[in-house]
Amino acid sequence: MNGKFYGIGLGPGDPELMTLKAHRLISAADVVAYPALAGAESFARAIAAGSLKPGAVEIVIDVPMTVDRAPAQAAYDAGAARIAEALEAGQDVVVLCEGDPMFYGSFMYLHARLSGRFDCEVVPGVTSITACAAALGRPLAARNDVLTVIPGPLDAAAMRAQVEAADAVAIMKVGRHLPKIRQVLASLGLSARAVYIERATLGNERSMPLADAPENAPYFSMILMTKGDDPWL
Repeated sequence: MNGKFYGIGLGPGDPELMTLKAHRLISAADVVAYPALAGAESFARAIAAGSLKPGAVEIVIDVPMTVDRAPAQAAYDAGAARIAEALEAGQDVVVLCEGDPMFYGSFMYLHARLSGRFDCEVVPGVTSITACAAALGRPLAARNDVLTVIPGPLDAAAMRAQVEAADAVAIMKVGRHLPKIRQVLASLGLSARAVYIERATLGNERSMPLADAPENAPYFSMILMTKGDDPWL
């Protein structure tokens, strides 16, 4: 019999924000797979390190960060092939994913390759968006507000249209796109309503008004903004 394929949401970074189910499955897993930026340690593994079973086989999926999608797709092809070998040998495989596996999660690429062939279960995790809202002590949206989630790499014109149409906005993956995001919000007169936060739930978390945000933002940073009556401003 084939093993079972699990996609495990780890939450935004604080290991205590993993669910009980995530901890149980990781602790029992003989085979664990996770993504890592080529040449760097895996953030997903770092979150789950205290839950890993001693002696567990680890499948590292080295994913290059390039604009060209082909190298990353090749990495997921190779990772899926190694995971499939373990599953066909009857071993369950747990795939670690920061945040939630199906919310901008890298697990979705493995899921697309393997879920049609193997029994698969996805365990949701705390998202970075909800973690950032909790850290800031402010709701993402209220009453009938429509929340729009925008990836930082989106081009300026498309981002401006999305922000203009939204009641509340969460801009993720800020990083090197911060200057562009500042310009978009400034052009709409919304800069003063925006709050910046980076590395939510981690020891080096920090937050501030967007106007005070650093010039060099890390990848794990976010901007939250609402247009309605806002008691936090």
